[in-house]
Amino acid sequence: MNHVTLRPAPELTRTIAHLERELPPGGIPAYLAARREGARSFVLWADEHRGALVATVVTVSCENGVAVYQVLGPQGELLCTIERAKAFSKGLRTRWTLSRPGEPDVVGYKGRIIWWCTWWLFYPLRPVVWVAAMFSMSDVPRAPGRIIWRTRGRTLVEFKMTWNEIYLRDPALDEGVGAALLALVHSFDWQSGGWDSWTEKQAERIGKTSRMNRPSRSAE
Repeated sequence: MNHVTLRPAPELTRTIAHLERELPPGGIPAYLAARREGARSFVLWADEHRGALVATVVTVSCENGVAVYQVLGPQGELLCTIERAKAFSKGLRTRWTLSRPGEPDVVGYKGRIIWWCTWWLFYPLRPVVWVAAMFSMSDVPRAPGRIIWRTRGRTLVEFKMTWNEIYLRDPALDEGVGAALLALVHSFDWQSGGWDSWTEKQAERIGKTSRMNRPSRSAE
C-alpha cells in the first residue's frame, strides 16, 4: 500500500493521497527503530510527483501502549489528533480515537468482541488452516479488523480490512483526515507488516522505487 483510497459513498472510490515516509536523520534504520515503539511519521501527497501536499502525520508521544499522533494540513494547521491505544492498555480491543478542534471525539474499536473470541478459540488451528488455504489457493484467514468510528450514536467512519479503503459516512469530514487515519491503521497491520515497514533492500528486491523509501523532504 503506497496510496490511500477513500470511499465517500458505497458506489464511489477515489485515490486522494500517495504516501511517503518522513525519515529522521538516521534514515530508514532510525525510522524502523522508532516505529517498533509506535512512532509514525509520513507525508500524504495529492499526486505521485509531490505537486501538492494533502497532510502530514507526526508523532506526539508513545508510552504504555498508547500513541498520539497529529495530522497537519498543507499550511501546518492542526486537522485532528489521533490516539491509538493497544489492546489491553485501555480495554480489551485496540481503540482508535479521532479528535478534531471544536468537535466531539469519534471512537472506534478494532473488531467485534464475538469475532475476537472466535479468532482466539481457533487460533491453535491456524497453521493447519493456513496450509489448507495455500493448497486450495484461497485467502488466508485474517484477524478481525473492521473498525467503526462513532460519536453520539452516529457512525462517521468505517474501515474494513478487505476493502483496503475507508468509508467516510460524514460528508463534512476532511478527506485529509480520512486519508491519514487509513494510512495509520494500515501501518499497524501485523499480518502484512505495515506499509511503512519496508527496508531499502526489500524495496529494491521487488523493483520498487517507492516514495516511502526516499529521503525525507528536509534531507533533500
